[in-house]
Amino acid sequence: MRLPGTVDGQDRLWTDAQATAAWGESGASAVLLTCGVTPPGPTTLPCQSVNSVDWIIDDSDAPRYRVTTFGRTPAVEIYLDNEVVSSASVLERLSGPVSLIPVEGVGCLDRPSGEDDAQG
Repeated sequence: MRLPGTVDGQDRLWTDAQATAAWGESGASAVLLTCGVTPPGPTTLPCQSVNSVDWIIDDSDAPRYRVTTFGRTPAVEIYLDNEVVSSASVLERLSGPVSLIPVEGVGCLDRPSGEDDAQG
């Protein structure tokens, strides 16, 4: 998967961990992406579609969010600091490369009426 050099104004940091990417300042990345995580099962967490990629949003540690693809194998997980970056901008920028991962299973089931993709 080809990832962008910047995400919401944050430059890419090179990691030595396999299947990861980070953006932000060294030692304090604002965005951390991990590919190859176990796909999530059924959940009551909110699910939002951004550019045809469904994301489960866990805000239990807000303003740090964990978002995980839903209905794709392997799954991608992103940790982001909403005090540094906009979650909408991050998902908009990273959904393109993530959309190359095959869709398997169902997507978000409880989308608000008329809201198929995030705007922001």
